[in-house]
Amino acid sequence: MGERLQSKVAIVTGGNSGIGEATAHLFAREGAKVVLMARRRERGQAVEEAIRDAGGEATFVHCDVGDHDSVQAAVTQAVEIYGRIDVVFNNAGGGAGSSFPNEPIEEWQRVIHTNLTGTFYVSQAVWPHLVAAGGGAVVNMSSLAAQRGFSPAMKKEFGTTSSSYYAAKAGVDALTRYMAGIGGENNIRVNCVRPGQILTPGATGGTINDADGGHHVFERMFDFAQIVQGPGYPEDVANLVLFLSCDESRFISGEMINVDGGVAAKI
Repeated sequence: MGERLQSKVAIVTGGNSGIGEATAHLFAREGAKVVLMARRRERGQAVEEAIRDAGGEATFVHCDVGDHDSVQAAVTQAVEIYGRIDVVFNNAGGGAGSSFPNEPIEEWQRVIHTNLTGTFYVSQAVWPHLVAAGGGAVVNMSSLAAQRGFSPAMKKEFGTTSSSYYAAKAGVDALTRYMAGIGGENNIRVNCVRPGQILTPGATGGTINDADGGHHVFERMFDFAQIVQGPGYPEDVANLVLFLSCDESRFISGEMINVDGGVAAKI
C-alpha cells in the first residue's frame, strides 16, 4: 500500500467499470477512502468488495450523475460516512453512435446531459466540502474529441461518432478552466484528462478481437493514429488521475492533459 492519498477521501463517479474502476483501486492502494458513485448497484458493490478484500477502504453509493437530486443525496451520504471530501474524479459519461446531421435530438440531449451537466452537478455538490477541507483536487474526464476534429479519413476507416460527444467533452474542457480559476482562492485545483483509445469493456464490447478471431477496430486504430505502439489500458489513465489528485501536482491547475499514445501529435 502506498501513501500518496493517505487519509484523503476520494469520490470516483462511474467507479464500477473501466477507467473509473481502475482509478478506484489505485486510489485505495495509495491510502484513500474511496466513494464509488455509479448507477449499477451490483457492479458497484462488487468493486467495493474487491477493494476491501485487497485491504483498501471503499464504499459504494448509488448515484445517477444526470439526476441533480441523486447527486446531492450521494454527496451528502459520502460526507456522512467519511466526514469530508478531498478528491473528486468526474469520470462518469458515455457517447452515442449517430452521425451529424442525423443525430436525434433526444440523443444529443442525453449525451450532453450525462457528460457535461453531470460533471457540473457533481462539482457543484462537492465544492463546499472541498472548501471546508481547506482545498482539494478535481479531475474531470474529457476526451481527444474535445481537441481533435473528426476527419473524413477517420470516418471512412472507423465509422461515425456523435456530434454530441464532441460538444460535451469540449464543454468539460471549458468548465475545467473556469473551475480552476474560481478554485484558486480556496486551494482547489481542477484539471482534466483526455484519453485516446483505451481498452475498456465499454469501448470494445469486452474484447479487442472479433468473434471470428480477426482484429477489432481498436487494433487498426493503434496503427493508424498512435505514435506509441499497442493499446492504452485503464491503468494508464488512472496513473495520471492519481498524479493530478495528490500533492505531487500541487502546482498544476487548469490543464488538459492527453493520455493518447501520441495521437494528438501525429494526426
